[in-house]
Amino acid sequence: MTGSDVPVLPRGVRCHHDRARGVDVLLGPERVLILDAIGLAILTRVDGQATVSDIAANLATVYEAPQDVIEPDVVTYLTDLRDKGFVHVIPH
Repeated sequence: MTGSDVPVLPRGVRCHHDRARGVDVLLGPERVLILDAIGLAILTRVDGQATVSDIAANLATVYEAPQDVIEPDVVTYLTDLRDKGFVHVIPH
């Protein structure tokens, strides 16, 4: 995955707040992944149009951190979710 790739949540995958557990989760077909604050911050920006670099730039602005520090972490996180089938990638 590169900065120019566009991540997208495939059909049947969505973020959800689990009221019973009091946590945010990523729901997939027959799978659930508990999200921490960082994961939720990244995934709420996955809209099928924003590139990985766009997401990192937005997070850098919101959290007042250098984009070149944030972007590798975003790439790693989204790559892991891609490998698990929770995220698809539109290459550019």
